[in-house]
Amino acid sequence: MENRLLIYAPTGKDGRLLAGVLERAQMNCYVCTHINEAFEEINKDVGAMIVADEALTRDFLKRIRPFLESQPSWSDFPFLVLRQTAPDTPEMRSRYALLGNITLLDRPVSMVTLVSAATSALRARTRQYEMREIDRRKDEFLAMLAHELRNPLAPISAASELLRVPTLDRKKIQQTSEIISRQVRHMTGLIDDLLDVSRVSRGLVTLDEGVQDAWQIVASAVEQVRPLIDARQHQLTVLDLPLTASIFGDQKRLVQIIANILNNAAKYTPPAGQISLSVLVDDTNVIFSVTDNGIGMEPDVLSHVFDMFVQAERSSDRAQGGLGIGLAIVKSLVNLHGGQVAAYSAGLGKGSRFTITLPRVADVPAVAPAACSELESVKTSQHILIVDDNVDAAVTLGTILEMAGYKVTIAHSAKDALDRVGTEAPHVCLLDIGLPDMDGITLAKLLRNQTETATALMIAITGYGQDSDRKKSLHAGFDHHLVKPVDLQQLLRILSAL
Repeated sequence: MENRLLIYAPTGKDGRLLAGVLERAQMNCYVCTHINEAFEEINKDVGAMIVADEALTRDFLKRIRPFLESQPSWSDFPFLVLRQTAPDTPEMRSRYALLGNITLLDRPVSMVTLVSAATSALRARTRQYEMREIDRRKDEFLAMLAHELRNPLAPISAASELLRVPTLDRKKIQQTSEIISRQVRHMTGLIDDLLDVSRVSRGLVTLDEGVQDAWQIVASAVEQVRPLIDARQHQLTVLDLPLTASIFGDQKRLVQIIANILNNAAKYTPPAGQISLSVLVDDTNVIFSVTDNGIGMEPDVLSHVFDMFVQAERSSDRAQGGLGIGLAIVKSLVNLHGGQVAAYSAGLGKGSRFTITLPRVADVPAVAPAACSELESVKTSQHILIVDDNVDAAVTLGTILEMAGYKVTIAHSAKDALDRVGTEAPHVCLLDIGLPDMDGITLAKLLRNQTETATALMIAITGYGQDSDRKKSLHAGFDHHLVKPVDLQQLLRILSAL
């Protein structure tokens, strides 16, 4: 038992007396009267050790040193030392220091003090065991992350080799291009999840709140997950959808919550499964419920399913991938919206049910979203400067923009960009933030101060996508902040608005 107290009192009846007091406080104790027995037990599952100071002999200290020095990084084993009420000596202080995590209890110790000190030591040790579990999960998570990032690289690499074949027909080129795009979107999704974890863990998630319609939330979430549901031949049934039910929250995040739960159901239900989504409304809440007939969960998994870095061996098909952090993100986002999330399962093979309960607000008439207008044809006279030290990224983006009708100039350093600006005066500057000779923020400020580019459209292109990064870019004079890999449709919409 990891909450067991080891008592080492080699003389008299102190050990049994201490155990009697602590056992009455519902603590599990083991009394040792011999040093060999003490060191045999301390290497088992022990939460803390109570030791009399007369037991801190040279032999004891010599034998305890390897135990303490071999502790993993998460461990700081606690000792409670019962000492005689006598002046400290340098020798005793050095012995105490060797033990490290030590609480000194002067004799005679009161029952209240003893129980309180033992309880605190065991609580601290329990927290250490929790840190051990977190470390283990992180190690597993990093291994899984490496696996998940390698997976899409294989088809991307194969596709790039295929595109080298000179006799490749147009249909094969199109198929190969779609493979690359699909795998890049998959990698982007993984990275977005990681960024969400970072924001959630540091409390940096901000909500763009407003009154949202539950029907629209469900429709958008189903649309996102539909490709996976269809690919796995599941039947999705939407039940009890209310005509009107409003929630106050962030539309994007609310869709993410429902989509993550649906995605989880689709992944952990064998092909041709049954998934249902229902929305129930009462006077104060809107309750979303997702039920599947998938592989289910054991009780130990169920109790930790919303914890960070948890992904039990639940999947019969690991090819679906994932980092095991989606449900942790769901819980955090639901909490930010003042709601609750819960999971239920009768066991392995018996399916699962997830419920999300969110506060209801007064219903408002739904407003149909405005239709997206067609992109205007580009003005071929527009000149775009791309500055990126990644040659492949710059060349491929430049090629796409040239095919769209733009004139493109490419520079791979800030110095090269500044030299070219003096003679070419671009209308748009696409700047990588992480340049080798000067960061893109500084370069943007310099370009703003030059006559040729003072009014140019400045677009930051970077791998940094947190809110603080966007604010920093806008403060430096950028008009837009795009995160790599760049959404080309978004970029073309920005350019077409010129």
